[in-house]
Amino acid sequence: MAEGSVSVAEVETSFQKFAVHGDSKATGKEMNGKNFAKLCKDCHVIDGKNVTTTDVDIVFSKVKAKSVRVITFEQFNQALTELAPKRFKGKSKEEALQQLYGLIVGKGPANVGITKVAKAAAVDRLTDATKYTGSHKERFDDSGKGKGKAGREDLPDTSGYVGAYKGSGTYEDKVKEA
Repeated sequence: MAEGSVSVAEVETSFQKFAVHGDSKATGKEMNGKNFAKLCKDCHVIDGKNVTTTDVDIVFSKVKAKSVRVITFEQFNQALTELAPKRFKGKSKEEALQQLYGLIVGKGPANVGITKVAKAAAVDRLTDATKYTGSHKERFDDSGKGKGKAGREDLPDTSGYVGAYKGSGTYEDKVKEA
């Protein structure tokens, strides 16, 4: 990309991508402070020496309206105009702004550090029902699928059979005598 060839429309596309990041209700017309800081971090506007996160927060507060928590694209451009000379020292304001636009164009929010499912051998060993012993073994059928409540509790036998009944004759005989 040649110097000075960055269009405002390309910058606005990146602005909209960051504006809707993390907010399902966002329209892309306004950006909050968190997403502005994320844009500055992901697009390397923040370099840690000349421009820090504190600088970004101060500029955001300066360009936004007093009672509002978001900035429009025009206010976003105003914020970049303030950040550009700090980021690119020794350049003219316009040249610095074009270089800053060059950093932002074509970028979207990066999803770094998103939690992934842990796939460890230790977890596999702990959840392998074939290696269970003792009473825990009874909780699973032959295929390794859990039996549910039947595997966890001693359920009463409600068949009506009384195993340890002592007496002469059957239960019916006892009932007839009484």
